[in-house]
Amino acid sequence: MTWLPLLVLAVVTFGAILVYRFSQPVLSDCRAAQNGQVVCKGWYQAAQFYWWAALLLAYVVIAGGYLRVARARGLGTRVLPYVLTGVALVALSAAATAVLIHLDPLTFPDEPSAAVQLLLRLLDPTGAIGLALLALAWLERRVALLLFALGYLAAVLVPIDFGWGSAGGNTGPSHRSW
Repeated sequence: MTWLPLLVLAVVTFGAILVYRFSQPVLSDCRAAQNGQVVCKGWYQAAQFYWWAALLLAYVVIAGGYLRVARARGLGTRVLPYVLTGVALVALSAAATAVLIHLDPLTFPDEPSAAVQLLLRLLDPTGAIGLALLALAWLERRVALLLFALGYLAAVLVPIDFGWGSAGGNTGPSHRSW
C-alpha cells in the first residue's frame, strides 16, 4: 500500500500548483529598510490554508485506505502513528507560519542564516510531507520508501537557485518578503 500515500500526497502537491497560480500573495507592513530596499511581510494566504486542509484530508484518506485494505486481508495495521505524525507536522507548520507572520520584517534586515532557512523549509508543508514519508518508511520498514523520502527531502531542503532572481538587470528598489 505504499503507493497510496505517494499518490495522495502527489495529488495534494499538484493541487497546490493551481492554488499558487490563481491566488495572489498578501503583502503588508512594507517599509524602507536602512539599505534602501523595501521590506514587506508576504505570504500566500490561500495556499497556506490549502496546504493545511489538504494535508489533514490526505492523512485521513491514507489512514482510511490502509485500514480498508488491512481489514479486507484480516490483518492489523499501524496507521495511527503515521496519522498522528502527519497531524502534528501540520500543526507545527501552522504554528511556525503564525510566528513568522507576526514578526517585524525590519527585525531581520538581512537574509536568515542557512540553518534558519533549512528549518523554515523543513516546517514548510512540502518539508512536512517529507518528514511524514520518513515516518511511513519507518512504520512500513521499507528501504525503497526510505530512499525515496530522503531524496524528496534533499530536493525540498537544498536551495536551488538558477540565478533567475538575481539583481542583474534590476535598477529599482527590490522587494523581499519571508
